[in-house]
Amino acid sequence: MAKTVTIGFPGNIRQLLYRNLENTKMIRSFTLNKTSLNRSIGCRALLVALLLAFCGSYSGLVNAELKPIPQVIRSNHDFPKVKATSWILADYHTGWILGGENIDDRIEPASLTKLMTSYLIFDAIKTGKLNEHDMVFISNRAYKAVGSRMYVEENSQVSVIDLLNGLIIQSGNDAAIALAEHYGGSEESFAKIMNQTAAELGMINTRFTNSSGLPDSGHYSTLRDITLLSMSLIRNFPDYFKLYSELEFTYNNITQQNRNILLTRDSRVDGLKTGYTKIAGYCLIATANQEGFRLIAGVLGANSKMKRAEQAHGLIRYGYYAYDSIDLLKKNAHVVAVPMLMGKEDEFSVGSDKEIRLPYPKETKQKLSASFELPEEMDAPLSNGQQVGFIQIKYDKQPVLRSSLHVIGDYPEGPWYKKTYDLAKHVILGWFDSPD
Repeated sequence: MAKTVTIGFPGNIRQLLYRNLENTKMIRSFTLNKTSLNRSIGCRALLVALLLAFCGSYSGLVNAELKPIPQVIRSNHDFPKVKATSWILADYHTGWILGGENIDDRIEPASLTKLMTSYLIFDAIKTGKLNEHDMVFISNRAYKAVGSRMYVEENSQVSVIDLLNGLIIQSGNDAAIALAEHYGGSEESFAKIMNQTAAELGMINTRFTNSSGLPDSGHYSTLRDITLLSMSLIRNFPDYFKLYSELEFTYNNITQQNRNILLTRDSRVDGLKTGYTKIAGYCLIATANQEGFRLIAGVLGANSKMKRAEQAHGLIRYGYYAYDSIDLLKKNAHVVAVPMLMGKEDEFSVGSDKEIRLPYPKETKQKLSASFELPEEMDAPLSNGQQVGFIQIKYDKQPVLRSSLHVIGDYPEGPWYKKTYDLAKHVILGWFDSPD
């Protein structure tokens, strides 16, 4: 039978338990005020709930999701003034929008388009469709690309990894076209793959017609969709995402600096991408990481390179001034063992299939608590990833986040004599249990 417990997050105890995650017997050394708990809660359920309450978990989705931060946990600090067509500040782990304006307005994405181009090439490398050392033929179309370039030579061959550096660091339109032609057969075919992937990521107000972001009447997106794409790129390709923090790249004896000047202004900033066209104005999607607390800040339609950087930086500084972040659970990490009947083993491991990290207004950690629902015991067989309960995080006693808990590992049925013994023990112990 599932039981529910609500317990707060005293930071010092939580850290102690986290360091000793495997030693669940530590829980027995803490004394609880019995009047604060539902008397019908069994000992095993209480131990499970207590350990989870102190060591909890939140995390990202395979594909990102954006939604407004619950009002109860929103900071009371005023946002800085942002002079741009649209802007956003979002928490990476929860997908909570901390603030923003006009994020669903259709815009010309300019070179922010290259986020999708790199996303597809990263995915192709990850799945084995491409190798970063593959050589790419440079067509006349790629060679003659207008705007920002990495200066590839016509009819030459350039490696995929060099083109990725040229695409990301130098914002090369020629690199974008060359990669699109190599992977898609033509830029037009590549654009179809871009749109298919955009739909899979939930970018419902986006349509791509090219790989570079050069102006086209049918080429558009929104700040919400670009933020979704940025979050998915960081989450799904953590190794290749590091290319976005590189400060410069040299190709064909020409060295160009990364156009994201925040990389040299703030050590927390480690990406992502700038953009500019006459219609779009100056654009920047930036991300920063402070001890695991990652923010995404976007500014579209600023009136200069400096203004887009200043305003995106202002949003990032605001985020770290107004909010702290608590790390609750690690992905697929063992949290606690729950009793199991009818199996080869006597217990099974419970954890989260996601990392759980939560932002909250600074100096208000005492308002955080968690409700957990877990079985006191379960019967084998149990499968890895099988959902067995929930964790619900509360702020000021109001729910703000709910996530499922899962079995870690596979647990087959035991031999007939073990099942007979467990069944008998279960019946006998049931005689002594207090009724609910």
